[in-house]
Amino acid sequence: MNHGTMAHLDGFQYGWVNPVVAYAIACVGAAIGLRCTARAVTLPARKRAGWLALAAGAFGCGIWSMHFIAMLGFMVDASTLVYDIPLTLLSLLVAIVVVGLGIGYVGYRGSGTGTLLTSGVLTGCGVAVMHYLGMAAMQVEGAVSYDTLLVVASVAIAIAAATAALWMTLHIKGLAAALGAALIAGVAVVAMHYTAMAAVTVTLDGRAAGTGVPASQFALPVAVGIVVVLAVAGLAVAFSPQDDELGAGPAVEPIRVDLFGQERR
Repeated sequence: MNHGTMAHLDGFQYGWVNPVVAYAIACVGAAIGLRCTARAVTLPARKRAGWLALAAGAFGCGIWSMHFIAMLGFMVDASTLVYDIPLTLLSLLVAIVVVGLGIGYVGYRGSGTGTLLTSGVLTGCGVAVMHYLGMAAMQVEGAVSYDTLLVVASVAIAIAAATAALWMTLHIKGLAAALGAALIAGVAVVAMHYTAMAAVTVTLDGRAAGTGVPASQFALPVAVGIVVVLAVAGLAVAFSPQDDELGAGPAVEPIRVDLFGQERR
């Protein structure tokens, strides 16, 4: 191998399998997270924290899982590709915390234009920070560099789509709006990811790849953990419906679970 050789990068090692699955997971996480956010804003401020924390966990885990699944299809020719586990897990924590700040801001401050813009910036930046921190955990036999213009574009995409999804969540009611907001948020994460990956250049220089491990070796425990988080959040939404979403006509009384002090007398 020649030193200073630019490596060929392939982000679609398994074809469209990774992007499609990644998008589906991103949409599921976004749908649950945004519904939890919508649920929170119907409650008194003192009772919103639980729902907003659940929203941050679901949304953060969903976008991180999208990144992880997409990276399973990424390869660098003529180089080993491993990941620093602590840094990878830190990117998950950052996703939950920063996205949580954005969701929490709109959850407590309301749906004004300034609030939505601030929340959209925080949430979009959370997606971006998660991605680039996860990329920093990637170890290859060379130097990784980025195209500045594409990096800026990736962050702008994340912010714009996150703002649009939050606006839909707070202003348009019903199942169709929830699905539309989730699809937009899913597009935001996927578009941001692949735009950011287009900015990557790897120059092989013969250095050791590092002491990390291949993604395939920790994929199973990560998958189990993410499924548990999304399942718990999804069940919380399913078994704690809002009164105005139960339908207009006489119906059988639904099962109610008083989550996070939602029941209002």
